[in-house]
Parts: sequence; C-alpha cells; structure tokens
Amino acid sequence: MELIKEIEYDCAVVGGGASGVAAAIGAAQTGVKTLLIERSPYFGGQATHANVPSYCGFFTQSDPPEQAVAGVGQMVLDNLASLGFYQGPRKTARTGTHIVTLDAEAVKFAMDKCITASRADYLLHTAVISAEVVDGLVKSITCITDGGRLRIGAKSFVDASGEGNLVAMCGGGFKIGDGNGHMQVGTMMFRIGGVPLDVDINPFTIQEAILKGKDAGITPLGKDLGIIVRIPGKSGDVLGILADEEVDPLDVENLTKCEISGRKQAWAYLETFRRFLPGFENAYLVHSGPQFGVRDSRHIIGEYVLTGEEAISGRRFHDAIARGAWYCESHPEKGKPNISIPIKDLSYFHIPIGCLKVKNKQNLWAAGRIISCDSIAFASVRVMGTGFATGQAAGVAAALQAHKGVVDIEAVQKELIQQGAII
Repeated sequence: MELIKEIEYDCAVVGGGASGVAAAIGAAQTGVKTLLIERSPYFGGQATHANVPSYCGFFTQSDPPEQAVAGVGQMVLDNLASLGFYQGPRKTARTGTHIVTLDAEAVKFAMDKCITASRADYLLHTAVISAEVVDGLVKSITCITDGGRLRIGAKSFVDASGEGNLVAMCGGGFKIGDGNGHMQVGTMMFRIGGVPLDVDINPFTIQEAILKGKDAGITPLGKDLGIIVRIPGKSGDVLGILADEEVDPLDVENLTKCEISGRKQAWAYLETFRRFLPGFENAYLVHSGPQFGVRDSRHIIGEYVLTGEEAISGRRFHDAIARGAWYCESHPEKGKPNISIPIKDLSYFHIPIGCLKVKNKQNLWAAGRIISCDSIAFASVRVMGTGFATGQAAGVAAALQAHKGVVDIEAVQKELIQQGAII
C-alpha cells in the first residue's frame, strides 16, 4: 500500500486500552502534541474487546479499602458514574477483594468522553507494522489502515499495546511469560441474559451446577470453580469467567483454536446453567468475547525489574510513579484454581520509574501489563486499574522527555500529582 500521510508529534502512544488512554491523556496534559493509536474500532482494551467484567487494582484489599489509583483512572470512573454504571467499589463474595464492575458499552463511551475531552489526537482502525530506530533512538513508526500507510514521527513513544509489539519492532529486549515460555492461561468471557436479579450466583452454587453438567456428559466444560459477575446497570445480565485456554497471543494458529474453543465452552456452560442452575432456565447467550481474554505474553526488559518479593512485602521506592494494590493473582493452568498471594498488610507496593523504561532504547517507554517485572510481581501489576497508573506515568515521563530532552524523576512525580494521580 502507498504512503498516504506523514505526520509529526512530540509523543506517540501505541494501544488504546486502560494504560494507553491514560498515557495519551497524561502526556497531553503536560502540553505536548500527542497521538494515540488503536487498531480496534473503540478504546478500552480488555474491558471492551475481551469483556473483562471488572477493573482490579483501583483499591487495596484492606477493609475498608484505600484508593490506590486516581488521575486518568478517576476520570474514567467519574464518567462511568455519570452514566449510572459506577457507585463505588464492590467487595467480592469469595475473595473479599474490592473491584469496579463494568459494562463494556459504558466503558467504550466513558473512554470516548475522556479522550475527546483531552488535548490528545487519536486514531482508531490503525495498526503499527514497523518502526525506524537509529542508534537506540526510535525515530518513527509506520502504521497500516484500509486507506494506506501512515508514517508517524515523534520525539518519544509509549508502548501500551498489551503484547509489547512496538518494543519487539524496535529491537527492544523482552521475555515471554515467565521467561521459560510458560504464560498464564487466558479466559473467554461470555455474557448471559435472561437471568432474574434474585438468582443465586455464589461461586459454590455455580460449581455444583457445573459438576452436575459434567456428570450429565455436557462438553466441553473445563473449569469447575469459576465466577459469574452481575453486570452493573439495568440489564440484569451476567458475565461468565469460566472458559479457560492455554492461549498464546503471539501464535495466530493457537489463538484461532482458542477463540473457537472458547465459544464452544460458552455454549456448553449455557446449557449446563439452563439445566442445573436454578433461575437460569430462560437464560440466553448475549455474546462471547469478542476476543479471547489474554493475561500474558511479552514483558519488557526495563531499567529496573520489579520482583515478587518486593511486591508482596509492600516495598516503597523513592522513584515511585504508581502504586500496585492488587494481590498477586496467577492463573497458571487451564481449568485449575487461581493462586493468590496477598500484599503485606493488604496494602500496596510502589512501582519505580525504571520498570517503564525500555532498556537501551533512549525514548521508548512501556505501560500496562508489559512493564518490567518478574512473574510473581506480574501477577499483580497486570490488572487494568494498575494499568491506568503505569500508563499515566509513562505518558508523563515520555512527554517531559520530549519537551526537555531528559527525564527528572522529581519532575515526573510533581506532574503526576498535579494531574491527580496517587503515588
């Protein structure tokens, strides 16, 4: 395809999920010319494209909870509240964690309102296909649209793609999964309608129904003990978090098989619930996905690697730019229970700025679940609430670098606080 346009920015952000939207707004609020690029037809990432039913990491697990993420994340919560889809955190029945339940359409609109009210420019339906790097400095990226190619030059870049695509294109260092090729399993979310509001969706009631379904020969049913979450709003719909697969988002053949398997599982669970879960007799499948929910793939090699010991012990850093408040929650095997390790005092740990800076790439930053950490710390920082915080920090750092040529941690922290972020 021909090159249809060349444009220049101070800061370019790749990926329009929680971390990417936060990065673009954070950068734009410093006053630099900013562009946000997203390959989907809407913003929101896993919350909208994979129907993940909650934001985790906004609040600590203490009782009462302490808010750990604000700034751009709070803007999104405020917009959800104005639409009638947020009334504060909800305590979960089984784990006692504090989450923000979501409706995908409300998240799409809330994200639209946030990004269009900002000073950032933005493009949907735009995928990055290559990068130009000279002596460790990222000069430009090339994107593809149905109309042709775009070349986007910038002084600094943020990879918030979720898969570390820009880092890989730039020759940046990364590991896959735990470094030995093992990744956390993914989950196909599926939305079910026709469920009365008074129906019991306790996890153990669900488990009893699934075991009955297995005994009846309904297949494929993988996970026994899973979660059904009531979606906020007036629909009464619920989301099933049950259809697991050992998904590799970097392997298109594997990903294709997982998508098809996930939909088969969704129909099998629906049949099971209709037959064995009281109140689900008239339930129906609203939709699945639309994309398989991915937890794990590439992680950058950053200037600092956050460890699980530091996360679990609630480590504080002088160069902190965000808080991690979600417990270390790993999904290691298909169909098996999660492994959870709480943070000390059910509080939070700090994320230092070095976790966002791609090693040996002068002007390339990372945000969201691809930041630099080991597999245990990753089990916490991967969630979207924390992604808002690391995204806003990466955007601010990239913007100040584009404006001043250097990154001063005190200046980054000061700017984040001015923007309402919590450090």
